[in-house]
Amino acid sequence: MKIIIDTESQSIVIGENNEKKEIELYSKEAFEILSEQWKKVGWNQKHMYTFSWMGRPIIQLPEDMVRLQEIIYKIKPDVIIETGIAHGGSLIYYASILKAMGKGRVIGIDIDIRPHNKKAIEEHELFSLITLIQGSSIDEDVFKNVKNHIYKDEKVMVLLDSCHSESHVYNEMKIYSNLITKGSYIVVQDGIMEELWNVPRGEKDWRYDNPVTAVNKFLAENKNFAYEKPEWIFNESDLDRNISHWNSAWVKRIK
Repeated sequence: MKIIIDTESQSIVIGENNEKKEIELYSKEAFEILSEQWKKVGWNQKHMYTFSWMGRPIIQLPEDMVRLQEIIYKIKPDVIIETGIAHGGSLIYYASILKAMGKGRVIGIDIDIRPHNKKAIEEHELFSLITLIQGSSIDEDVFKNVKNHIYKDEKVMVLLDSCHSESHVYNEMKIYSNLITKGSYIVVQDGIMEELWNVPRGEKDWRYDNPVTAVNKFLAENKNFAYEKPEWIFNESDLDRNISHWNSAWVKRIK
């Protein structure tokens, strides 16, 4: 695809398969086209590696975090489980939201919690709301440990952000779906991998081996869940699509 931006004529020319289409630069369609390309360039330039939350690095696109905050506030979970914690910024982010709501706690799972990250998380003001569990998220003993931290009738939300291969994400979904309460979500992160197979830092296998293929496989087998992107609570525009790294992320328990 070729994209030509003409600020003088306030238009964009899209060229693909020997066909050209001209659209208004300041239009919904132009915004969506440019945003999709911006996401890919930004990912390649590590734009998401430039943010922190309350002192800890948080490797996420800000829009994704704000959209997630909206659904956390709506559902008000008792427990948020995150697989893959890296520097701990996301754990601190979720804990800060739960603290503000006056309920809830966070369980973070990682196959390798590095000592300097563990120390920083444990010394943080919000650590009293966080439980750290080291080990593979799909290990049976790890899952048993997680279950031991959840009480009867608690609302549970699960966020998957560890290994992003299809097989690993699919196995995570099968295991942790058992903890999801009706109306809550498994949020499968980094589905953007399916779009990044041809960027400089991407890998060709990502075109087929990614979280989105895992979501599709899981939903085909499990009718208790469905893809359901949360509605925007506030919207005074004609836009309706998230600018997101989390393609097909929102897997809701419907029954």
